[in-house]
Amino acid sequence: MKKQLTDFIIKTSEMLTPSCGMLTLMPVDGSPLPEIKPGQFVEVAVNSVMLRRPISICDVDYEANELRLLIRNAGKGTSEMLGLPEGSKLNILLPLGNGFTFSDDVVQPGSRMLLVGGGVGTAPLLYLGRILRRKGAEVTFLTGAKTSAELLLVDEMERIAPVAVTTDDGSEGEKGFVVDSTVWQKDYDRVYCCGPAPMMKAVAALARRKEVECEVSLENMMACGLGACLCCVEKTVKGNVCVCSEGPVFNINELTW
Repeated sequence: MKKQLTDFIIKTSEMLTPSCGMLTLMPVDGSPLPEIKPGQFVEVAVNSVMLRRPISICDVDYEANELRLLIRNAGKGTSEMLGLPEGSKLNILLPLGNGFTFSDDVVQPGSRMLLVGGGVGTAPLLYLGRILRRKGAEVTFLTGAKTSAELLLVDEMERIAPVAVTTDDGSEGEKGFVVDSTVWQKDYDRVYCCGPAPMMKAVAALARRKEVECEVSLENMMACGLGACLCCVEKTVKGNVCVCSEGPVFNINELTW
């Protein structure tokens, strides 16, 4: 897939929690967005740091020609992005990586899909959920956080499909981790997951026990996004690979978890 280096303008910037915000962006020159698959990411240039910052693509609206990025304030670069006023410009390299599998042989009308997210890992699942629903799949979202105040995108997910919630402290939804949710009592044809590594490993282990296909989107640090710097190497059954170029989405059977 051809990559583009494009200047975007920040149409809106909204803080969703004290540490996470959503940017809605449009190409400055009005050029149409390239084909983007759920699970792919972008690399954003910011003035305060030398290296671009990798951000998962949260949602795409081709009619409005808008791209949305869910960003967690994790340091100097992301802090700068969240602090930029509307109307500011960002230079973005996109689309990068390989996305989730949603081909017709995998997703059929009535296919039962469980989308599991934690923290900002919820981001790529919103766009994925929209596409799966358009293809006629039965989608269930499962999202978890430490507390209700840290939950993200629940209202938006509810506009697409049913949402199950877990919180560590029980302040919203079921108390416990996402693997403790009662939604796992149902059968699914496929599980898609993104979030902190311990959460994804727990989901992968549960999916294996249930003998259901599962894909995870890894969150390794991807400095270049092109497989050149080797910052994001992950050990797989076929050897070490760069997550940015070979992933970030992997079938759990490819990983050594």
